[in-house]
Amino acid sequence: MDLVLRTAFVFFLILIVTRAVGRRELSSMEPFDVILLVVIGDMVQQGVTQSDYSLTGTTTVIATLAVLTVATGYLSFRVGRLRPLLEGEPIVLIANGEIRREALRRQRITIDELGAEARQSQIGSLRDVRFAVLETGGQISFVTD
Repeated sequence: MDLVLRTAFVFFLILIVTRAVGRRELSSMEPFDVILLVVIGDMVQQGVTQSDYSLTGTTTVIATLAVLTVATGYLSFRVGRLRPLLEGEPIVLIANGEIRREALRRQRITIDELGAEARQSQIGSLRDVRFAVLETGGQISFVTD
């Protein structure tokens, strides 16, 4: 039972940390970020199992993570009020052609980064964008005139 409780705690801790880090950072990871995730994974494993390398311990941890993942997905699907908490909400970055600087600041996105994303979407200038939305997965969707 101790493994289940530790796994559940770490699961929700990771959920909170990933929401705090921001979807934009998670969608565009640099090599250092990947290495950091591997190191965090190792630290989490040590914290959850406390050197319990048994097959039973491993099975318990994996099963608990799987149940929690499926449960949060199910809750997100069935309980609409939990969806913004579990998945986040799309954030409008440009509305009616006007850049929402406060939204950019909150998401730690610069105008240059927004312009680069627009160019990758075959949009030459931000002046051509009517709406830009930071989706829950971290990508930016653009609507032009």
